[in-house]
Amino acid sequence: MRLKMCSIHVKDPAAAHTFYTETLGFETLMAMPEYNLFIIKDPGADNSSSPGLLLEPSDNPIGANYMNAVYEAGLPAVVLGVPDVQAEYKRLLAAGVTFKGEPAEDPSGVSAVFDDGCGNFVQLHQD
Repeated sequence: MRLKMCSIHVKDPAAAHTFYTETLGFETLMAMPEYNLFIIKDPGADNSSSPGLLLEPSDNPIGANYMNAVYEAGLPAVVLGVPDVQAEYKRLLAAGVTFKGEPAEDPSGVSAVFDDGCGNFVQLHQD
């Protein structure tokens, strides 16, 4: 058994796709704009073995309520691993991404949290 796909609710899947691919550097696994369907994957990952991240439309009231509640609580909807949080923090700041604060270290490691502009906070965690 392996992880095949997971999802995060977003306000606008097409805008989220643009942000996650052009700003963060993920690759498109599937894009069907006519169906508002966008799935991304890790850069350089094999399509058959990499889990996809579905950028789920929040047009369902349950999904929208969940997304909004998690955001209002300031909780990250997803955690992304990076080799160097400080370097990613600087790169993304330069690209106009808004962070909740500077990278910090705690017993779990180094992390930083940013706003994806699509209804979610995203945590960077150092691998």
